[in-house]
Amino acid sequence: MNITYFITEKLINYQSEKSITFKLRKKRTEKLKQIITECYNKSGEVKIIDIGGTKDYWDIIPINFLIENKVNITVVNLPSGNLPENDGIFNFCSGDGCNLIEFANNSFHIAHSNSVIEHVGNDENRIKFSNEIKRVAKKYYQQTPNFWFPIEPHFLMPFFHWLPKPVRIWMLLHFDLGWYKKAKDKKQAKSYLDDSRLLTKKEFLSLFPESEIYKERFLFFVKSFVLIGNSPFTSNF
Repeated sequence: MNITYFITEKLINYQSEKSITFKLRKKRTEKLKQIITECYNKSGEVKIIDIGGTKDYWDIIPINFLIENKVNITVVNLPSGNLPENDGIFNFCSGDGCNLIEFANNSFHIAHSNSVIEHVGNDENRIKFSNEIKRVAKKYYQQTPNFWFPIEPHFLMPFFHWLPKPVRIWMLLHFDLGWYKKAKDKKQAKSYLDDSRLLTKKEFLSLFPESEIYKERFLFFVKSFVLIGNSPFTSNF
């Protein structure tokens, strides 16, 4: 089997019900649905902020479940052209997950992000991101790929993220890799690497030390981590 086909179609294509990523997401949502149900039972509604998300992502949870639990989802992404129109339970706005200044403390019941924190930049930005998550919501659900999983999920190359940085830059200058077109120069190649920096379990937990961690496994490897916790700034929903 072609390795590129296997990675793109069988492993990371979250829109295909046959892919490993889709199956893991579906299994993962059971924990998210449990949090939503608990929140609804306490508050009578569920306000979620989804940082870096899309409406399509939420198709993995039945819309009837979201409506019955009076879920309202605010999707926040960096400014990039026209915003999608608000649609049913979904509201869309521009913002920076590292500085959610437009939202007051505890504006939401749940702060959600899926494969986002590895894209926010350096250590300082990751700390800002985690602090904002805990500031704007009373509970959080955070997911990120595992650095020690052998296939890099953005460049779609086995072991790519474990190679020395000069080697990775050279490869980016000479090939299209994953979701990234061949870099025009070293500056762009470095920006690609800065845009996708995977975290280890220790690094992820250091940002959310009060959380419970769940490991998503594929074969003998941990593919990604999910952290669920209550904000240290509030004790209940």
